[in-house]
Amino acid sequence: MEVTVDVAGGDTHEVEVAADATYADLLAAVDLGPNEAAVVVEGQPVPEDRPVEVDQVEVLRLIQGG
Repeated sequence: MEVTVDVAGGDTHEVEVAADATYADLLAAVDLGPNEAAVVVEGQPVPEDRPVEVDQVEVLRLIQGG
């Protein structure tokens, strides 16, 4: 399955994923981890361990401070 990954404030990527891929796999494909970004589908964040069921997602980078 091919998924369009739109990184907010960054690039858009076309990612080929396996049928059993999760949203964490999509983040890894664009060199981000679950502690760095959140995946949003139709305006709602989705858990990283959920299987990918759509062909377009948005990725929002998380801001961390200390």
